Amino acid sequence: MPATTEPRSGRIAVWTAVVGTVFIAVGAFWLSFTALADLAHASGIAATQAWAWPLIVDGIIVVGTVAVVALAGQRGAWYPWMLLMIGAAVSVAANSIHAVVAADADVLPVLAASVAAVPPLVLLAITHLTVVLTQRFRLHVSSTAETSRDLSTEVVPVRSLVEVPEKGARRSVAALMRQRGMSNKEIASATGVHPSTVGRWFAGTIGTPEVQKEVTS
Repeated sequence: MPATTEPRSGRIAVWTAVVGTVFIAVGAFWLSFTALADLAHASGIAATQAWAWPLIVDGIIVVGTVAVVALAGQRGAWYPWMLLMIGAAVSVAANSIHAVVAADADVLPVLAASVAAVPPLVLLAITHLTVVLTQRFRLHVSSTAETSRDLSTEVVPVRSLVEVPEKGARRSVAALMRQRGMSNKEIASATGVHPSTVGRWFAGTIGTPEVQKEVTS
């Protein structure tokens, strides 16, 4: 029971975290999007085109974060890191400028800029967290599937570490390996004979009542 409950509870926890981070990311993206679109419009970009500017700026954050995680540890990872840092810096600066320009006169510019900087920073952090969580979930599922497969086929190769001195015993082991779907080459490597010898065994006495009796005993 614990073996089956733990992976299920782990999947539930991961998906709950992923759903939560996605909602937070959407909220942060929307706040940043509206501020950047308004700033772009105030800077002279037409209202019908102003929406594209925040997509470009914050889109670099999302794409850069995914690329950083995908290329982690590789030589080309510096480039998405550079794009990520540039996108985050531009987004934070633009949100802060918009807040200072649009804030009421009685609001301190530092306060307005600090509040406006939160959405792009949260978008950066939460996007990275979402990618990491989904990646860990895929690794967890693949590792669970790998360890849950039938290990009976892995018992025979271990026998290859032990020399089988007697011809009859070798042929018995070969018969067991053949029943488990091993190739002639694998059987030959495990029993210490040439693959052609294994072929002659299968074409000859293996499968006869005497050998079958020896194998089952």
